[in-house]
Amino acid sequence: MGNSGSAVKVCTDHQGGINWLSLSPDGQRLLTGSEDGTARLWSTADSQCHGHFQGHESYITFCHLENEAAFTCSADHTIRKWDVMTGQCLAIYRGHTSIVNRILVAKDYLFSGSYDRTARCWSVDKEKQIQEFRGHRNCVLTLAHYSSRDVLEEEEEEEEEEEKVSRDLLVTGSTDCTVKVWWVSSGRCYQTLLGHTGAVLCLILDAPNRELFSGSTDYTIRTWNIVTGEQLKVFKEHQGSVICLELVNRHLYSGSADRTVKCWLVDTGERIQTYKAHKHSVSTLKYHAGILFTGSGDACARAFNSKSGVLQKIFRGHKFIINCIQVRKGLLYTASHDGTLRIWDIRGICKRNKRLSRLFNNKVGCMVQQENGEHEAVELM
Repeated sequence: MGNSGSAVKVCTDHQGGINWLSLSPDGQRLLTGSEDGTARLWSTADSQCHGHFQGHESYITFCHLENEAAFTCSADHTIRKWDVMTGQCLAIYRGHTSIVNRILVAKDYLFSGSYDRTARCWSVDKEKQIQEFRGHRNCVLTLAHYSSRDVLEEEEEEEEEEEKVSRDLLVTGSTDCTVKVWWVSSGRCYQTLLGHTGAVLCLILDAPNRELFSGSTDYTIRTWNIVTGEQLKVFKEHQGSVICLELVNRHLYSGSADRTVKCWLVDTGERIQTYKAHKHSVSTLKYHAGILFTGSGDACARAFNSKSGVLQKIFRGHKFIINCIQVRKGLLYTASHDGTLRIWDIRGICKRNKRLSRLFNNKVGCMVQQENGEHEAVELM
């Protein structure tokens, strides 16, 4: 296999664990948010750090990168907006009374969820709170956003005149075991989705199909009709908390504390694949070109053939849990609580996966892939 999958760079600039890694829409930059209270901006062209954002008074929990602006939220109860070219702090959004653990940028809105049991909506440009969503009995962990225009036919729209002005809706998942859907314009709760018996850790929205997927510490994934609030299916085979979700071509991938990822057919609810080999919880996952990349609490990233489930590569080098991964133009980026951002060359494994996928489709791929076994990625520094 040569050097396919080998680490081409280890970035050690942060002085604390990296909690999140965000890729800009144009793919030219990466943003890391760290326990050291700073965020750093990286170029995907040369893998160099081109920005250092300082100002938070506590650790950064999450970050989001647009093409021209970066957003960070922190345990200091605030959210900050940064200019990616100058590193200047453009805005500070104050109002939360506890740790802000998640942000989401959509249109001209900035949404945030906090341990103070609220979600909030802010004007991106005016540094002003527009709305507060209050009703959860415990902290808000995860967010999603959509417009009713994406899911409702005109004859189905019965919202108040006030809500017709802005048909945006915010979805929140909480440790109170509920998912709530809110009208952004009024702050009114449109739906409360009941069924989970544990904290809701992750959400994935499929607005065109009117579906919402939620993963929980109750070991289940549930799918909901976001128009009616009806619970459609319950996926029950995991033996641990469901930590992360990815939806690709009506296939749902779920990473769990039970050390596995499972692939489900959304339309039938059938579990069609289980990806094993992790020695700790699966903390993050990303689908790319027929390959399922995973990050784990065992400090390793892995690459699986998404169809066959066969492990194709183990990426070793991190010392602690991998919190987030991104893929861009033949490179895998892994961010860890050990404070490093590692960059891996995956061009060879992508080419190999195409060949093996063709073999698998001809019903001889499994045998060929098993002969290859597991390979450890070796860093070239």
